[in-house]
Amino acid sequence: MGMPMELNTMIVTKGKEQRLEENVFSLKKEGYRLYPIDIPVPVHKTRDGDIIGTAVIEKVEWTQDETQITYRLIFLNSIN
Repeated sequence: MGMPMELNTMIVTKGKEQRLEENVFSLKKEGYRLYPIDIPVPVHKTRDGDIIGTAVIEKVEWTQDETQITYRLIFLNSIN
């Protein structure tokens, strides 16, 4: 029996991220997802939306069909 898993190369927040520190955020996603760690990845509010910044994922945790990532925002695109 296999475990369904999704490979993600970008972070899509849908506005559900939680700030832990000044530029460190936590995000919970449904299902098991695999993300690259310690490599800059684009951050989007929606899947087809513009890139709002770049982050480095520092931690990935899987628990009961849920993935929680902790990431550090290293660049924020200006919205002005």
